[in-house]
Amino acid sequence: MSDESEKRAGAPRTVLEFLRRAASFLATRGIPTPRLDAELLLADVLVTDRVGVYLRFDEPLAPANVRRYRELIRRRAAGQPVAYLTGRREFWSREVAVTPAVLIPRPETEVLLERTLTVVENRRAALRVLDLGTGSGAIAVVLAAELPNASIIAVDVSPAAAAVAAANVRGAGLSDRVGVLVADWCAALQPEARFDLIVSNPPYVETGALDALARELHAEPRLALDGGIDGLEAYRRLVPDAAALLTPGGRLLVEVGARQAAAVTALCAEAGLGGITCHRDLAGIIRVVAAASPAAGSGQIRTEVAV
Repeated sequence: MSDESEKRAGAPRTVLEFLRRAASFLATRGIPTPRLDAELLLADVLVTDRVGVYLRFDEPLAPANVRRYRELIRRRAAGQPVAYLTGRREFWSREVAVTPAVLIPRPETEVLLERTLTVVENRRAALRVLDLGTGSGAIAVVLAAELPNASIIAVDVSPAAAAVAAANVRGAGLSDRVGVLVADWCAALQPEARFDLIVSNPPYVETGALDALARELHAEPRLALDGGIDGLEAYRRLVPDAAALLTPGGRLLVEVGARQAAAVTALCAEAGLGGITCHRDLAGIIRVVAAASPAAGSGQIRTEVAV
């Protein structure tokens, strides 16, 4: 949305005119959702939501807001994700703060949360939960909200990511039940630590496939995406370690990439886990592998049938 192009087409004045011009500009730059992105960025500028933008269509856009909006649209056109530009992302009907230090939470990760909550027989039980590779802390925050008596440890190897997670935990008022730890997977946990639930959305993109990812994914931290040569490096570490940390009858649930379910299932079996199930997302892709400690548990966790 350049000043020169506006001069040629006639400068916009109202909120609606700026929105239309911005969406058109993003479309010419190959942005896949130009109207939606233009609305979200304008809502951020106006400190409102998308409905609020529609209610102000006929209003003039103040000069300071024009400058701010133009800058955001230019940055979006250059491939910067909307979530990084606004500093937040909606996830599980909650607003989560994000920065370029963390992976942007995505709808497919909600499948991991759905399956995790499904295996919990009593949501008011005093469960012990471990979130490995927490990133923004979105998973830990949602689980703490949905499991009001659970205590959660959220782990990330990146100090910058852990800082974002800790901020989200504080913002949700959950600091009394969610602790954030900077560590390399399970390395810093006490040997005697045990958990009823262990969840993880680890890096699982093959190193060789990183360059072929969508342009805006290049703005996200490589550490949170790079799963090694075959995409399975993180699972080889976390699955056996997690298996040793489960309580009798406890459950491990991990998000996996397309075509990785068989390999991760095999790793779970090698680690001595049982009750292994695979679960698909709405696109039919196996997105979650779940497994259980083979010992009989307390009844707080139940085994699910594979989807």
